[in-house]
Amino acid sequence: MIVREGLVFILGGLVLTLIFIGSANRFNSYGLFALSLVFALLTLFVTFFFRDPDRTCPEEPLVLVAPADGKIVDIKKIPHHPFIGGEAVKISIFLSIVDVHVNRIPISGVVNYVKYIPGKFFAAFEDKASDLNEQTEIGLTSSDGHKIAVKQIAGIIARRIVCRLKDNDSVTIGERFGMRRFGSRTDIILPVDSRLNISLGDKVLGGQTIIGHLPDRTLTEDRDKAVREDNAKI
Repeated sequence: MIVREGLVFILGGLVLTLIFIGSANRFNSYGLFALSLVFALLTLFVTFFFRDPDRTCPEEPLVLVAPADGKIVDIKKIPHHPFIGGEAVKISIFLSIVDVHVNRIPISGVVNYVKYIPGKFFAAFEDKASDLNEQTEIGLTSSDGHKIAVKQIAGIIARRIVCRLKDNDSVTIGERFGMRRFGSRTDIILPVDSRLNISLGDKVLGGQTIIGHLPDRTLTEDRDKAVREDNAKI
């Protein structure tokens, strides 16, 4: 499958390739033929870049899947995130130019907000890109009531962010929601007590790789209730 945003680039490349092939034949020009080969190769690369493979999402309670393909380049605690409502953990995924650039929903739930933030275009693998680069931030509340945030972050080359979500959309884990053009970064921000399954340097697949699990609040509530009951008996 090909992402629809890529069709204009692919069709444009095909048209230019055919024009140069036709011109090369008409004028018997090796130079024009060489240009046709260049455009043919570029068209093949663009087709590869805009690929959109099907993925099988895991079906487990509280599971979180990667929102993008790429390499884990940063995992760190942040002292406060306004939507999470306190301390959180941020996972950053760097997408190289050969990675699939389709973004996917990390957990089923409801979209609370979609916020575009203008900014710079630093290299996406640099940590400062998370805060300073142009980006779109999406706030989600999971079916279990957990709050997470996802950032689509532009890079030096990727200066076009596509996000198809809007406030109050109901979303399903693994669902496609947007993409970037050509090389970028995706951050996911989670409650600090989430259990992570990934490490720095790991390669992940959007909509398929389990990056962790959200905290099971029911276990905490049951434990606290049991403690309260024991204290009452004492």
